[in-house]
Amino acid sequence: MILTRLLCALAIVLETFVARAPAAANEVGWVDLIDLTASTYEDPFRDLSYHQMRALRSVVAAREKLNAVTLASGDRNTVEAELANAKKTLEADGIDVDWLIAQRWVVADRRARAATAGNPDIDGQTITLAGFALAGPPAKDGAPVAYLVPERGMCSHVPPPNPNQMIRVRLNGDWSPAYAHEPVRLTGRVSITPTNEVFFVTDGPVQMRATFLMDLEKVETFPNARAPTDTAGGQDWAQKMVERWRHASGARQSPPVASQ
Repeated sequence: MILTRLLCALAIVLETFVARAPAAANEVGWVDLIDLTASTYEDPFRDLSYHQMRALRSVVAAREKLNAVTLASGDRNTVEAELANAKKTLEADGIDVDWLIAQRWVVADRRARAATAGNPDIDGQTITLAGFALAGPPAKDGAPVAYLVPERGMCSHVPPPNPNQMIRVRLNGDWSPAYAHEPVRLTGRVSITPTNEVFFVTDGPVQMRATFLMDLEKVETFPNARAPTDTAGGQDWAQKMVERWRHASGARQSPPVASQ
């Protein structure tokens, strides 16, 4: 009887310990943040050549001019000839011009979702992710904030990444970025919590759209990463991280055709 009670007490203690133990961090890469179901879609513009895209834009531009009430009659003949030549070029390649133009907003919506949709398997998980940190203005409740991006220079000299390739980080007060694009490895609980903030970075106001929010638990810094001649420490690690991200992500897709 006594042994049974002791075993029950021990089980309660172990259960309490396990319940209070912090969740193990899952080390992930930037591509793991992307919702693959949203990023896989049919894009009829993807395989068009430069000349085909140019002809398609000519069709759209010509139609816009023909719809303008201020177009002179002499100019109308010229624009109609341009339209006919552009359509002839595309139809010779077996391209259905009207169908393709009608698809541009469909594809634009798909691309927007692919750029913003976060991986639901990451939502609510404690992860570890390497990247480059920038300090941001405090949150409305006064909490210090930073942003984690996958490549050095993003949001200052290089445009911001897609929202699902940026993490807004709520800092715990123990650390903040020592300089712009500091190489770090952060650990914390992430959630799919889209945010959109505008603040001044290096080259002026920048729109910082992030799909993920992280509550920081742990940070690893690389103090030698600032030295351009450092190949044994953080600089080497940072460059390898960028190369892995570029290889995994592939080339960015071209934007859809301009508006009608």
